[in-house]
Amino acid sequence: MNQPISDRETCKSVMEMTSDYRSRLPEIVESIVESCRGAESIDHIDAALIPSLESVVEILKDLFDLLYPGYFGRQELDRKNLQYHIGAEVNALFDKLSIQISRSIQHECRRLDSICVRCVEKGQKEALEFLAKLPRLRHMLARDVRAAYEGDPAAKSFDEIVFSYPGIFAITVYRIAHELLLQEVPLLPRIMTEYAHRVTGIDIHPGARIGSDFFIDHGTGVVIGETTEIGDNVRIYQGVTLGALSLRREADGSMARGYKRHPTIEDEVIIYAGATILGGDTVIGARSIIGGNVWLTRSVPPDSRVTLADPNLRIQSKWEAAESPLEVNLGGVPRVEMGEKSR
Repeated sequence: MNQPISDRETCKSVMEMTSDYRSRLPEIVESIVESCRGAESIDHIDAALIPSLESVVEILKDLFDLLYPGYFGRQELDRKNLQYHIGAEVNALFDKLSIQISRSIQHECRRLDSICVRCVEKGQKEALEFLAKLPRLRHMLARDVRAAYEGDPAAKSFDEIVFSYPGIFAITVYRIAHELLLQEVPLLPRIMTEYAHRVTGIDIHPGARIGSDFFIDHGTGVVIGETTEIGDNVRIYQGVTLGALSLRREADGSMARGYKRHPTIEDEVIIYAGATILGGDTVIGARSIIGGNVWLTRSVPPDSRVTLADPNLRIQSKWEAAESPLEVNLGGVPRVEMGEKSR
């Protein structure tokens, strides 16, 4: 007859089992270290410091506090303590941002086998230049928020938009990152916009050029490529792709970079959900409307309306449908109506 195992014996058994498994860990550690010695290893060992993702996210949070005072961070603000609060925030942000910019520059110098000269000084210079742009950024973002309010009948207030709209979050991060990119700060701009991508599902490359009063409604699945140009008062909906039609290769077979690959969207264009517009030569003329699910690889003139042909739908009662499944024949050829006022 089996004797019951005491609690002490059970604990001893668990400890021995755990010890046995732990004894195998050094072998795993050695195999991981060995994998870092290979020529194809992707790592950052024996190299200059790189930016910290956690610090970049913290910087974005601080910037949101300055761009939308009273909404994020300290909310008990009034006209008497505003200057003290902003002064403290700007001073702290200057230190954080200059460190991350310096690390980005140091990393780029090392990567390009260049000699890093006065990286710390340059980091402080670029941080100061960026912080001086905050009043202009606040003005641009205020117009984006207003565009969201005027473009979405479901919006109840500016507060609701600033607090909760993923499009405004992604646009805010994009405008921050774009200014840093214009200053030729490496790494940080892309880290910022990819963070916004993870949070919102909206992918805006910091290299895109986007005008004022920009509104992304709903937002999930929106992609805006690096060389996209967007005018003023443009509104786009979820699932829109402004992408490249094809990718060029250099003579040696490597990927060509730095050329115009993405479309140009002129002023006052509306692009509805699921539309795909591709190619660096594609221009969507001002005041045009691009319908949902359209696939477009050629330019359209101003005041155009581009829609898919009406699908052929067969509508039955649900009892008839049980015997004969619903037939849907979706047409697929975009229809372009030119020369009429879209709105």
